[in-house]
Amino acid sequence: MFIEAHLLDINFKGLQIAFKPKLPRDAILRFQLILSKDLQLEVEAWIAWYRTVARHNIYGLNFTQINDADKEKIYKFVFKHAPHEIHKTWWKGTAKKKKGGEDMEDRRVFERFAANLPVKLLDVNSGQEGEGSACDVSAKGVGLITGRKLMPGSLVEVWLSIPDHGEPLYTRGTVAWSKPGESNSYRAGINLEKADLMGLSRILRVE
Repeated sequence: MFIEAHLLDINFKGLQIAFKPKLPRDAILRFQLILSKDLQLEVEAWIAWYRTVARHNIYGLNFTQINDADKEKIYKFVFKHAPHEIHKTWWKGTAKKKKGGEDMEDRRVFERFAANLPVKLLDVNSGQEGEGSACDVSAKGVGLITGRKLMPGSLVEVWLSIPDHGEPLYTRGTVAWSKPGESNSYRAGINLEKADLMGLSRILRVE
């Protein structure tokens, strides 16, 4: 089935489109994206958000699978039709910058959302258990506030308590960074082993 849509934005992470039909929420779609006669992409994307503006259905889609060849095609498409956007927004935040005396590069693939969820965690290497809270989440990472320092590189299992009357959301990942916070607390960033889009949708519905 062919559906004509208005492309509002596109980059390596996903796209925003507007059209009349309604799509199922939290679904993963597989479709052919035709940007021009010479540019057609086979796309798999997750419906991350939805809103209605002036009777138009606006959807934000996050790519769940995209190869380097398609990234190059998207880059050329944007460079041809909106070259100013390449320097204005695409590389914003990706350049190396000073933070805490160290050069760091923002390699986030999915957008992060603020959160305030109780968590329990287990350091797999040491066997130590702990508690804390999640201050931000994405499909590929979790930001934590804990009572003790987590060692970068260590593997942790995390249970997030979501107030939706369901079971705690279980996930696991590697501590990417850790630093002192406020009031004898510590901040840490966890890179998850695999993207959990369905788990993220549970959190977004209650936050």
